[in-house]
Amino acid sequence: MTKDIVTETDLAEFSTLIKNAQTILVLQADNPDGDSLASSLALEAILTEMGKSVMMVCAVDMPVYLRYIDGWDRVGRDLPSSFDMSIVVDNSTESLFEYFERQTAWGFVKSKPLVVLDHHAGSDGISYADLTIKSDAVATGELIYDIATKLQWPLPLDACELMVRSIMSDSLGLTTDATTPTSIHTVANLVEHGVSIPKLEQQRRSTMMKDPRLLDYKGQLLQRCELSDDGRIASVTIPWKEIEQFSPLYNPTMLVMDDLRMTQGVGIVIGYKVYNNGRITAKLRANFGFPIAAELAEHFDGGGHPYAAGFKIQDQTNIDELKKRVNAKAVELLDALESET
Repeated sequence: MTKDIVTETDLAEFSTLIKNAQTILVLQADNPDGDSLASSLALEAILTEMGKSVMMVCAVDMPVYLRYIDGWDRVGRDLPSSFDMSIVVDNSTESLFEYFERQTAWGFVKSKPLVVLDHHAGSDGISYADLTIKSDAVATGELIYDIATKLQWPLPLDACELMVRSIMSDSLGLTTDATTPTSIHTVANLVEHGVSIPKLEQQRRSTMMKDPRLLDYKGQLLQRCELSDDGRIASVTIPWKEIEQFSPLYNPTMLVMDDLRMTQGVGIVIGYKVYNNGRITAKLRANFGFPIAAELAEHFDGGGHPYAAGFKIQDQTNIDELKKRVNAKAVELLDALESET
């Protein structure tokens, strides 16, 4: 069962902060995903029902592959200077607020009450947070449901649907090792509130249709994917020119990540993006039975889950040298797993 580490003291403090605030800012990290977006929108729906004014902000544009979630376009990029408190969802690592740090209004965020709601184990924590509420829930949406029910907050249907989206996203449809009986019970309870999982899936599929131009590009990507360490490590690299051209249509790395993960013998998949300023990002997806993504990302100052994680390199790192370093660490982790079995 999910550990109940949401204490009564934390709940009381969070409840008081919410009661004393009228305008609430909900923040996502620089790497938004299905959990962070759905959790933000779920909080917006719940808090709006409570009479609060809610603003959602993320420092980067919502990825195209997340735009099947209704309300994504209500997430702004610029921080306001007028609000009463902020809530960070699905992140407790300061380095993932790099772009916010560049905005003058970030000082306002640090000067007002800030609450972190997260479920990532091993995160460094946000030093300027007034309150951090974490659990080993499979997704932040599960944590929000736990808090909302304990505080007897309203649960409008749209919030319930969004919490299910959050949980299904981070648990890969309730299939990851991090999925617990509590995760499944939470989804069942939300279904009892009126959520239709088939309806949510139909909506997702109908809005995930891809531009025909991506078919040829995906073929090109698959042809240049790399297999290393006797096929245990698969990777693809996206140069800046292709990021510019195809990112408005779809996240290029995500076009082939699942194909690579479904290749026999592959333990970990790495999608690199190389930007024109020398910055490199890496998206990690581990196969079932090889839960090394978070540990691999943390070695390069990133973070995430055992099966889905990421990191970024800011300096002028040579991509080929970086691949060698990443592969070497991945081999070390994969070998350690094999020695345990």
